[in-house]
Amino acid sequence: MREQLLRLREEAVAEIGVVEDLTALQGMKVKYLGKKGELTTILRGMGKLSKEERPIIGSLANEIRSYLENVIATKGEELEEQQLEKRLQSEKIDVTLPSVEPMVGATHPMIAVTQQIEDIFIGMGFEIAEGPEVELDLYNFELLNLTKEHPARDMHDSFYITSEILLRTHTSPVQVRTLQAKEGKVPVRIICPGKVYRRDDDDSTHSHQFMQIEGLVVDRGVSMGELNGTLLSFIEKMFGEGTEMRLRPSYFPFTEPSVEVDIYDPERGWLEILGAGMVHPRVLEKAGYDPERYTGFAFGMGVERITMLKYNIDDIRQLYLNDLRFLKQFQSV
Repeated sequence: MREQLLRLREEAVAEIGVVEDLTALQGMKVKYLGKKGELTTILRGMGKLSKEERPIIGSLANEIRSYLENVIATKGEELEEQQLEKRLQSEKIDVTLPSVEPMVGATHPMIAVTQQIEDIFIGMGFEIAEGPEVELDLYNFELLNLTKEHPARDMHDSFYITSEILLRTHTSPVQVRTLQAKEGKVPVRIICPGKVYRRDDDDSTHSHQFMQIEGLVVDRGVSMGELNGTLLSFIEKMFGEGTEMRLRPSYFPFTEPSVEVDIYDPERGWLEILGAGMVHPRVLEKAGYDPERYTGFAFGMGVERITMLKYNIDDIRQLYLNDLRFLKQFQSV
């Protein structure tokens, strides 16, 4: 049996020496040292040995096992180094080759317009206020002078989750929440940017989801004249000095009086850009403000509308398709 063990060691060392990959090396380990391997097969004959021979052969077998394990481990390290070297050679990069011109990103036109609007109003002393997109009917309608039976609710074809919870149809709930949080304190000067949702059929000018920015000012002595001056200042900063603006009578349940705001474009004529008005006394009262002491104005605009007017975009869907051919036009924005 001693001769068998020594011969097994020589054969194993010879075979392991010519192995060329780690998979084959693992096969050698199983072949010689596994539970059903050749070393185990030889040792099954130890029962035929005398008591004196058994410890000698057992010690030799353990020595050979340990030796072969070291040989296999050393070979494994050698093969791993060879494998790494081959990979480094195959993945070698020639740094002298001319580089591929990288694609340069740009700000999305809607984000650029949103940031510009925010900067303009922050420059006029406004703060940014935010609120939840999943809103209570109480804030979205009732506290804005739109009771359950109010016909103007039809203007907001809403996505209801339950009878009292819906996706907000405008950012006006943020105004109400802000007024409540202020607990009757003035001044209030905020703009409320965010996504809103209405059950519109998507086409070139409508989307079921769009961005809106609303503004609110509440203080003593706030007048329609201040609203006019604020909006004119915004329009000139957004569309250029000298841009003409006009106000047309309109109706919104939460403002009285209410107006539509247009700007004049030499090529396209008068263009509607936003709605505005003096905050309805009932809205102030429900928010905890005495309408006899305080007045305010509010306005709201769609960011998509402003973006389309500013950059002469004729289809709102272009703003959401992420078509690089379209977006590359705005790299200098």
